[in-house]
Amino acid sequence: MLDTSARLLRLLSLLQAHREWSGPELAGRLGVTPRTIRRDVDRLRELGYPVNASPGTGGGYQLGAGAELPPLLLDDDEAVAVAVGLRTAAGQGIEGIGETSVRALAKLEQVLPNRLRRRVGALNAYTVPMLRGPQPSTVDPAVLTELANLCRDAERLRFEYRDHEGAPTRRSVEPHRLVCSERRWYLVAWDLDREDWRTFRVDRITPRPPHGPRFAPRTPPAEDLAAYVSQGVSTRAYASHAVIRLLVPLAEAAERVSPSAGTLEADGEGACILRTGAAGLDVMVLHVMMMGFEFEVLEPDGLTETISQARDRLSRALERGTPRAPSARGDAGRTPGTPSGPSAAS
Repeated sequence: MLDTSARLLRLLSLLQAHREWSGPELAGRLGVTPRTIRRDVDRLRELGYPVNASPGTGGGYQLGAGAELPPLLLDDDEAVAVAVGLRTAAGQGIEGIGETSVRALAKLEQVLPNRLRRRVGALNAYTVPMLRGPQPSTVDPAVLTELANLCRDAERLRFEYRDHEGAPTRRSVEPHRLVCSERRWYLVAWDLDREDWRTFRVDRITPRPPHGPRFAPRTPPAEDLAAYVSQGVSTRAYASHAVIRLLVPLAEAAERVSPSAGTLEADGEGACILRTGAAGLDVMVLHVMMMGFEFEVLEPDGLTETISQARDRLSRALERGTPRAPSARGDAGRTPGTPSGPSAAS
């Protein structure tokens, strides 16, 4: 059994990690009786921790919020995980988060024990972040927080939305979830004016309160919202769509095909299905070829014809060949194919 001090710390950690615990659940976790849990909760209250208790069979304990709440307790793995998260937060496309993360990481290091400070210090000193592709579009963290709260509280959102050309429109939606990719944040919401589900880029959203009223949440458009958004930004947003069978395993294809370039699903052990979109079929050919995989076109038939046209064009280019560059000595004005040297004048 844990001694009293260690048990109090463990109890506080459990209360911080979970929204609400029943007395028997806490007793089982700590290996004590519910009566001991009640005494320990009283001790935490004496130390300034606002622990709320609800009576009855369905009641339990919950750590309340307050200005005098002492700092969070983190075990070794949790402290390192927080440091890793702060270290990589700058690449998530949230405006100003890089500088804020550095300040938070500095504060964390000040209160870490030496053994953890060395681990986190090594992580910072010997880790170099590498961001793939263009820099992410920045998002105001206050906007993210506001959207998340509206999703949580099922409250209507009013906002101004800029399209890809910067033209603004006023929208009113029922927000459902935020989805984050490696470059952008998206809001999945029910558009009240269009009476359909829509996906909005958060960096183009400017909230226009007051918001509300509250609403009854609808059944989402898909169980896997990450896949739903991926399909929307990589396929549905384009005029031309295609279904391609890549002749490589799913894991290998996923290393080169990002969620914003298409959606993938396994097709046996050695192949996978790619669903993607492009501005036109000629662009689609380049898009698929640049992936570097052997493939088979499943849809549409017009893509096969476009590939054939591209093949013929490339074949004609190869047949024409490339003229040899004139030599550096005296051949600058000579017509290609004309003999040179003393015998040329005879």
